[in-house]
Amino acid sequence: MTEAVETVRDTKDRILDAAEGLFSRQGFAATSLRQITGEARVNLAAVNYHFQSKEALIVAVIQRKMGPINERRLALLDALESDLPEQAPELERVVWALFRPVFEARLLGVELGNFPRLMGRMFTEPGDWVQRVLGQALGGIVERFGAAARRALPGLRQEDLGWGMLFSVGAMAHYLAGGEILRFLSRGQSNELDQEEALDRLVRFTSAGLRAMVTGREMSA
Repeated sequence: MTEAVETVRDTKDRILDAAEGLFSRQGFAATSLRQITGEARVNLAAVNYHFQSKEALIVAVIQRKMGPINERRLALLDALESDLPEQAPELERVVWALFRPVFEARLLGVELGNFPRLMGRMFTEPGDWVQRVLGQALGGIVERFGAAARRALPGLRQEDLGWGMLFSVGAMAHYLAGGEILRFLSRGQSNELDQEEALDRLVRFTSAGLRAMVTGREMSA
């Protein structure tokens, strides 16, 4: 690899690193391109050259972390569906395939770092741009896993799936963000460092919640 290519890659990575840190600390709307260039020690022309716009930069920041995770998600779902080509998949296995790659991110070469806080910003800041960014970063995942979940759980509506995943992704983000809240709430009985236990509980929590939405609606009908 030539020195020129290395320099271009280094510049792009510095912009992405600076943007990720500032977006997670300040939010997307409150962070200006000028702040990002100052943090990355580059000029505005470099940002415009690599990313063209602030929204495109946000997408690139998200995709840098989500890209390898989403590839792994789709690979796990493909394997699950190929194992049972004529049968509906088990709901827990679909949910596991969705969440497992986040927990094994370090094995995929992805350092989550500020990412849980960054996604929290994404889910809470207002603006039409959020829908566009999420569509580019997660649109294919939502479609594939939504279809698999509806095959696994007949009667599951898109609105049920949306609510269920909102609650579950929020729970996952709280766990990944760390802190002492789990030990406090469990009165010291749970260890947040046990990722396998956390994943198992998240899968069971999500699956039970989705089933409850379907059965609860049927009982009230």
